[in-house]
Amino acid sequence: MSEATVALAPWIAAQRTSLLAQRGHAWLLQGPSGLGQYALGLELVRAWLCDAPTEQGACGQCSSCHAIDVRTHADLCVLMPEVQMMALGWPLSEKAQADIDDKKRKPSREIRVEAMRDAVEFSQRTSARGKGKAVLVYPAEQMNHITANALLKTLEEPPGDVRFVLASEAAHQLLPTIRSRCLGHTMVWPAQDQMLQWLQGQGIAGDAAVSFLRAAGGRPDDALALARSGRSPQAWSALPQAVAKGDVTALGDWSPAQVIDALQKLCHDLLAASVGGAPRYFAPADLPKTVPPLGALTRWSRALAKAARTADHPFNAGLMLEALVAQARNTLHSKH
Repeated sequence: MSEATVALAPWIAAQRTSLLAQRGHAWLLQGPSGLGQYALGLELVRAWLCDAPTEQGACGQCSSCHAIDVRTHADLCVLMPEVQMMALGWPLSEKAQADIDDKKRKPSREIRVEAMRDAVEFSQRTSARGKGKAVLVYPAEQMNHITANALLKTLEEPPGDVRFVLASEAAHQLLPTIRSRCLGHTMVWPAQDQMLQWLQGQGIAGDAAVSFLRAAGGRPDDALALARSGRSPQAWSALPQAVAKGDVTALGDWSPAQVIDALQKLCHDLLAASVGGAPRYFAPADLPKTVPPLGALTRWSRALAKAARTADHPFNAGLMLEALVAQARNTLHSKH
């Protein structure tokens, strides 16, 4: 989903104004997924490179803003896993694109050390437009230790006109030395009414916005992605009962990772219910009337966590789906 197709959320705009009023050569934007780290990071670099910036951010009209919109800005380096670069329209290096086109390898799901070395070389070059340079790293936790160490030296002794934004959905996974060299900013979790109003502004009906926001655990960007994925609120509400019946078709067009995520949310809500807590992802009426024993739910939670580690590389997606649904059904009907 391109950020150009989504109206900037008011809580992102407010955080942008606050951060632009502060000085620093490197920001670390941190918080759980779905709160807009990428959008805020991009807003910062747009403002830094803009020809006519204001206290509220980039002008949106100058040649610098246009160059970022069309992904050709000479003074902006974006570092992401290649799968995300391609999904968001950012160009890969010529060599990386050639390797993928020639089927020598698949797009990387982590930030490659070769890309980081290119970024370090980029940071040492003279600014092409005279407004300084910017490096945006997202999600920063997708750097392995070799990649992170390649960045560390430049963060310690940055060239005079380069600024960094590291946006992370799991900042605890970053090297402590990386975190200590950045100014930290914890993403704001917006108010429920504010999120619902924004989602409705994206064309999502009120009841559906409530359902998708609940399914996303109250994270607005994730709720919007769910709404645009073709899923229906009704299908989400019906999921616990379908799984209890062992109905594989209810999850038939989902990827293994999406199935595991949905089942982990169901398991979370049932664990909460088993100790008297409120569900987070499903409405109480959607959950089975009889909650499985705590021991069965705990075993299921561990099994799902283990399955999540191989979700991107299943040996057989169909068999994995059947096994996951059977496991869920057995847990929901467990007596001990």
